[in-house]
Amino acid sequence: MEDVEIAGAKIRRGDVVTIGHGPANRDPAQFRDPDVLDVTRHPNQHLAFGHGIHYCVGAALARLEGAIAISTVLRRMPNLKLVRSDLEWKPGFLVRSLKSLPVAF
Repeated sequence: MEDVEIAGAKIRRGDVVTIGHGPANRDPAQFRDPDVLDVTRHPNQHLAFGHGIHYCVGAALARLEGAIAISTVLRRMPNLKLVRSDLEWKPGFLVRSLKSLPVAF
């Protein structure tokens, strides 16, 4: 609607703005050690399932499926461990993902 400046970035009327929730989920103002995978992080107000009226209707099912899958893997492979800690990430604008996840069990 009009020119605006946000956190030092100038956005002019008519500019195209793309918003991704990935960077928001790694905001150091919101999360301590944002680049560390911490499944026990609390509070964990991430935006992976959206927010408000755009909240994912399948979020509860996705959480249940994830809990079942992870607990099953850990139960069947109790000695599962990372082979190396210097993981490589694929570059991407909207999605952050690993190139590989070397494990031993």
